[in-house]
Amino acid sequence: MSQEGQLLDLKSLRAVTGKTADWNEIAKDCIAFANATGGRLLLGIEDGEELPPVGQHIPADLPDTLRRKLAERTVNVTVLPDIVTAANGAQYIELRVPRALSVASTTDGRYYLRVADQSKPVTGDDVMRLASERSALPWETQTTLNVPRTEADSAKLGKLLQALRTSDRVKNSVKEKSDDELLDHYQLTQGTLLTNLGILCIGRQHHRAQLTTAPVIQFIKYDDLGQKVNKLVWDDHTQSPSELIEAIWQEVPDFRERYELPDGLYRQNVPAFDEIVVRELLVNALVHRPYTQRGDVFLNLHPDRLEVVNPGPLPLGVTPQMCCTPPCAATNIWLACFMT
Repeated sequence: MSQEGQLLDLKSLRAVTGKTADWNEIAKDCIAFANATGGRLLLGIEDGEELPPVGQHIPADLPDTLRRKLAERTVNVTVLPDIVTAANGAQYIELRVPRALSVASTTDGRYYLRVADQSKPVTGDDVMRLASERSALPWETQTTLNVPRTEADSAKLGKLLQALRTSDRVKNSVKEKSDDELLDHYQLTQGTLLTNLGILCIGRQHHRAQLTTAPVIQFIKYDDLGQKVNKLVWDDHTQSPSELIEAIWQEVPDFRERYELPDGLYRQNVPAFDEIVVRELLVNALVHRPYTQRGDVFLNLHPDRLEVVNPGPLPLGVTPQMCCTPPCAATNIWLACFMT
């Protein structure tokens, strides 16, 4: 069973039964999921456990009680509770919360957002930002360009499918899906159309350019005086995000530089830039940038440092201090599936 995170939370059955029931806390988590990408609450499984306590039985009327109690406390939140029997014969409730079509809140006007494994309050100007940035569907799953799935770039499609089927991070049950089922599973297609994510990853050049927010990356090198001495730009939209990362690593000459250091009787060549670190920086830049607004990604190389600059502010609820503290939450969850 998955650990708690962006899409999952575990709660003891005591949180929804008897005198220990905390309906406001459950409502807060449901609102947070609804304002993010949706999620699941597993009621009846203790923190740190994978199964409910042996012998645990869910009252038959508890799902209806959940619907009623949460409806009394929330606005624009849909909850779908089901009683599930675990492998040990004990029962728990799987409470599914779809992404809300409009901004969700408590009935007294409080807002929350799921960030990693926490339900964070949204206050002040961030409430307006939550409303203005929100659409009925996440950017990745929208099909606004109406590009048929048959218009996918065959080379990019074949390369992506092969990568998924050979990856040790993809479950065998997912690898067994047909090609079309894989595309649907990873939100690259919906019905007969490519999603925005599909266009970004397996679309043709002119369709990717029509997204208007497909990533453009600039590499700029500065000397000791802060003057620009070299500039490379990847802005023709011919490459998918993963191909873009490969091209940057191969084409920036500074990434090929090596230092020669003494090693006893021999000398050792040491790369000036660690490939894993550079690729990770590029992956983070593409996965966490907002695709609802324009703006280039900049790689600024100074004599003493490499800076990566992304357009837009941090996601709602995320602070600079949280960026270095796991678990983290990707701005574009499905794109992160291919890039991490």
